Amino acid sequence: MKEILRSEYGIQVSDRIHFKGMEGYKDDQYLYFIIPSKNKETIYMEQAALAYYIFENGYDNIALPIHNINGEWFRSLQDESCMIVKVERLQSQLATTHGERVAEFHQLGSNYNFEPQEISSYGHWKQLWINKLTAFENKIQEEAKSNINSYNRLVMDIFPYIIGISENAIQYMQESESETRYHLHDQGTIAFQRYTNNLQSPIIWMNDLVYDHPARDIAEYIRNQLLWNSDNSYDEIVAFLHEYQSIRPLSVFSWKLIYARLIFPVHLYDCLERGFLNKDFDDQYVELNELVGIQEKYEYKLANIFDALQIDHKALRIPVLHWLKRN
Repeated sequence: MKEILRSEYGIQVSDRIHFKGMEGYKDDQYLYFIIPSKNKETIYMEQAALAYYIFENGYDNIALPIHNINGEWFRSLQDESCMIVKVERLQSQLATTHGERVAEFHQLGSNYNFEPQEISSYGHWKQLWINKLTAFENKIQEEAKSNINSYNRLVMDIFPYIIGISENAIQYMQESESETRYHLHDQGTIAFQRYTNNLQSPIIWMNDLVYDHPARDIAEYIRNQLLWNSDNSYDEIVAFLHEYQSIRPLSVFSWKLIYARLIFPVHLYDCLERGFLNKDFDDQYVELNELVGIQEKYEYKLANIFDALQIDHKALRIPVLHWLKRN
């Protein structure tokens, strides 16, 4: 990478660095990394436009793509397309709370003047979920025939459940589309593919960016709390939402989107997708089996989410799934 930076980008770097498993280099001003573009050039250029907009508005810890001396954004490395990105500085101490920072980020993103085409899911969740369910049904059947092992047997065992709960989420989204109790904060914004405290990270990665309803990030934050924070997940969520809504109040429409997204088992789909790519079936079995083991607790927490957050869903006429296990 050091030679690539010198010969193709005219950049002289000194020290090699490592950041969360990624190798990079630095000069007096920037950190440099290589990220794979996986032949998704159009997607990456849309993400690059979002990244530069974010950088220009004060987020100097975002990884920005740079072009080489010939003006090219992509290069081939070991037969794979990739990009060079630079980071001006790592984020350290934050001046705002987590919820406030997410709200401020969404506020900035809502002022972005152009809706991307390739990376926008805004207003398309129902159809995207239908497409995902259909694609996974076909792929799982192919995998089960070609690889007979304990992992694929587990996948076949749980997939009827995934189909059922996915159809529940799709139906909930369809009914929510007629909701009229929305406001200005329901417009599209810059968001993250899977929000996992990205705005708390030292580096914001360009290839994590999407364009969507702000409910996407809020739902994914809540999902991770319900899945992995067993002790005080509700307390953390309440604090986060209080911080967020001090800047951007949530409409009834937003709450319906959040609930629908929490019903849709994104975490299970993501695990299955990793199984398509990673042929270490033993590792995949362990990961999927762990998720299956905590899914019942996740359902229980989701069943009680509105009560725990002190949201009167009955008064607000927000329907809930009554078959979810409640206390």
